[in-house]
Amino acid sequence: MPLIEVKVIENVFTPKQKGEIITKLTDAMVSIEGENLRPATVVVIEETRSGDWGFGGKAMTTAAVHAMAAGKSE
Repeated sequence: MPLIEVKVIENVFTPKQKGEIITKLTDAMVSIEGENLRPATVVVIEETRSGDWGFGGKAMTTAAVHAMAAGKSE
């Protein structure tokens, strides 16, 4: 039973976008493992609080992710 875990910063993705993530990751896995395992493929999206995730020595916030997605720097 495949388990795909996705970690994101809270309030970055809408419920619709999270649904897309689940659908597309499931589709990608099924393309490898075969259609019969679709019902057994699990995708879990875990949200991390804004500021509790960092890279490059800097805490990443929801606002910073939104700015990055818009092509701006915070």
